[in-house]
Amino acid sequence: MMQSTLFEAPFNNPAVSILSKDGSAHYYPKVFAEQDCLRWMSQLQSSLSWKPEQLMMFGKLVTTRRKVAWVGDPQCSYTYSGVQKFPQAWTSDLILIKKHLEEISQAEFNSCLLNLYYDGDDGMGWHSDDEKELDPRSPIASLSLGAKRKFAFRNKKDKETMSLFLESGSALIMHAPTQEYWQHALLKTKTASDIRMNLTFRKINTRDE
Repeated sequence: MMQSTLFEAPFNNPAVSILSKDGSAHYYPKVFAEQDCLRWMSQLQSSLSWKPEQLMMFGKLVTTRRKVAWVGDPQCSYTYSGVQKFPQAWTSDLILIKKHLEEISQAEFNSCLLNLYYDGDDGMGWHSDDEKELDPRSPIASLSLGAKRKFAFRNKKDKETMSLFLESGSALIMHAPTQEYWQHALLKTKTASDIRMNLTFRKINTRDE
């Protein structure tokens, strides 16, 4: 029988374990101060090149309202939903954020996928971050900026779901083998009217490795 759980993170808890099986994910509330989050949102919107997401669905190329930016080391090209992306250069803000999330997750990242959601009508459907370029042994570190949104996990085998609210300044670290056994989604909602930006730091396998 499918089970569904909504997880409420306690205030100022340094790390909260989300999944009970088949991998692990840890939620860190209030990693960054709200004034820093607001400043980064403004600077990243102006300093990066943002483009609407293009997805291959049923053999057709679909353009979303949600916008994306792909940043990383020069060799870190990335194919996502059938579309190849070439990295923009790191900004000083992203390098600072990356170093802090590397300390939390005890890993090194060479790329970052940024998503810009204008309001609750923008979301992300069920998927796993398991593209062939990604190092399956590396965690994926996700930073939320802006509007509070509901994020959900769904087990691929028994369809059990687990959800939580991601607040501005919080980090979610998904460790291996979570992507193998779980899908995740950012759920749409009519209650969110503000912008949300999500930064997911990743490890791309390159030819030099």
